[in-house]
Amino acid sequence: MASIRDLKKDINFVLGDIIDAVYIWEAINPKEDQKEAEAIVDDAIVTFDELIAKVNNNKVENRRKHLKAVNAELEERGKALIDRVNAL
Repeated sequence: MASIRDLKKDINFVLGDIIDAVYIWEAINPKEDQKEAEAIVDDAIVTFDELIAKVNNNKVENRRKHLKAVNAELEERGKALIDRVNAL
């Protein structure tokens, strides 16, 4: 892991790109039901908040291991959100 700053940027970029993809889908498909798309955006925002809170948690025993786990969780949850976007 390069740095905490890079991890925070990765969280921001990954989830931001997912939200952008949802907004693009909404613009292309204005007549489709938007409820699932809005749910994906809401889940991406919740995921962002949870992951940033975990990164900012300084009260862990092994900080390096904790941050690697946060990075792995970002990949896992990001892939799940991307799969939901692709299913739209």
